[in-house]
Amino acid sequence: MAERMQYQVPPTRTEPTAKEALDTLLESLHEHGFLRLANDLVRANSDIGKILAEGLNKPGSQNAIQNFSLLFMMLSTIPPERMNHLLLALKAGVMAVKPASDEAKQDSAAPGIRGVVKLLNDEDLWQGLRPIFAGVEAFTREMHKEEVKPITRYSGKASYE
Repeated sequence: MAERMQYQVPPTRTEPTAKEALDTLLESLHEHGFLRLANDLVRANSDIGKILAEGLNKPGSQNAIQNFSLLFMMLSTIPPERMNHLLLALKAGVMAVKPASDEAKQDSAAPGIRGVVKLLNDEDLWQGLRPIFAGVEAFTREMHKEEVKPITRYSGKASYE
């Protein structure tokens, strides 16, 4: 007698193949005019390249590119959870600042000498100002340091002019 065959049915595909996904992408690009734009850019590449090269060869453009790259390098050193915490605190601070209406101005008079003395003894106020003072101190410390070329600061390699 014949032995029973071991056949497993292949699972039904649930996702498109790479060829089908590429066809869909190509059709979408064509429908929205991106293929025509790409074709026009390729045909006019010498003119566009010349314009881009001339624009990027100006000192202002080079400074802007370097400044953006420095900004991104500096931001890359901040952990995302710290940046999130900082942005939420900044948002809360901005939202807490409200323009004073005319009624609020009339209701709140200047604190006077006694009010100023109370503010000097307000522990919550000083705890709130402490991070600002620390930030100003760190900013001042960095501003007093000698300027160093960015390549030297981030790579440790000397820069020659």
